[in-house]
Amino acid sequence: QVQLVESGGGLVQAGGSLRLSCAASGRTFGSSVMGWFRQAPGKEREFVAGISWSGSTTRYADSVKGRFTISRDNAKNTVSLQMNSLKPEDTAIYYCAAGRTPVLLSTTAGFGSWGQGTQVTVSS
Repeated sequence: QVQLVESGGGLVQAGGSLRLSCAASGRTFGSSVMGWFRQAPGKEREFVAGISWSGSTTRYADSVKGRFTISRDNAKNTVSLQMNSLKPEDTAIYYCAAGRTPVLLSTTAGFGSWGQGTQVTVSS
């Protein structure tokens, strides 16, 4: 089991940038796929970005491609999400997640450990 703690959320104007970080504890971080999901009020939790255990494979939701970048540092047990050109529709609680599947999935079923979430609010 991996314990996850997110940080870096906040309030930003449209067009601005934020960088989310997720600190992980547990011996399996280096072999876990990692992902970022988000959930807006009244909506289901949705996949944002994911990265394989080695960092060689990444996947993004169409809505964030070209604007968001996921990365990881296995030496520091961290995963980050750089968010640029933010839009009001990016407003949500963002969750870091870890999974033990052999391939990188883009559904919540592929991730078994979750952080508490961090609020991102983008004003127009």
